[in-house]
Amino acid sequence: MNQNNTSKILKIISLVPSQTELLYDLGLESSIVGITKFCIHPYHLKETKMIVGGTKNINLEKIKRLKPDIILCNKEENSKEIVDQCKQITKTHVSEIYDIQDSIDLIKTYGEFFFCKKEASKIIAEINFKWTGFKSFIADKETRKAAYFIWKNPWMVAANNTFINYLLELNNFDNIYKNKERYPEVEIKKMQLEGNPDLIFLSSEPYPFTEKHALELEEFIPNATILLVDGEMFSWYGSRLRYAFDYFIALQNRL
Repeated sequence: MNQNNTSKILKIISLVPSQTELLYDLGLESSIVGITKFCIHPYHLKETKMIVGGTKNINLEKIKRLKPDIILCNKEENSKEIVDQCKQITKTHVSEIYDIQDSIDLIKTYGEFFFCKKEASKIIAEINFKWTGFKSFIADKETRKAAYFIWKNPWMVAANNTFINYLLELNNFDNIYKNKERYPEVEIKKMQLEGNPDLIFLSSEPYPFTEKHALELEEFIPNATILLVDGEMFSWYGSRLRYAFDYFIALQNRL
């Protein structure tokens, strides 16, 4: 998208929670007209902006009525069908995030799209500062085998080719399911045979795991340390990365 295309952008719909938060932190609250029901940061946006559905299904009529200048999607969060429907309405940008550099590139892109380069540069500088400090912190930490659960019924984990797996690796967590792709179903009865992890992480989202689920897993992996973790820190990119590294340091110190 070039300068001429962005010069008239006034109304933005975001179909991705972490990107909605990024828009707000870039100072673009007044330009946001539509969000999903999962866009919870900052929470007050749910009271002031139109809810146009979720990340997996949208209300096309609501979106059309808002007459957006651009719709922001993500390849993982939104289906190809949703993206194609949005493209028929207006300009649509689809992010694709696999690592921190992708996230930084997205922040730069938004800075250029929405004429907020100064704000974007500030957020990027904060992320880079925290990232550099974390790399020094983690350098001498041992590698531990881990599994990261995102869903139950069926049990599903984060595997290779995901932002979560990238952040696990950054933490010196060796994902026992890295030989699988994306978010596969797994049999917890086979976990010892498939990798016997030292650590099992139960994410707070998209499934709201609790201590009772940890007890359920203990039957099959009695020697593993099972922790409830903040899913936003492991899966939200954009401006939330400014807080993720402090969270990871605290998590490492708990182990």
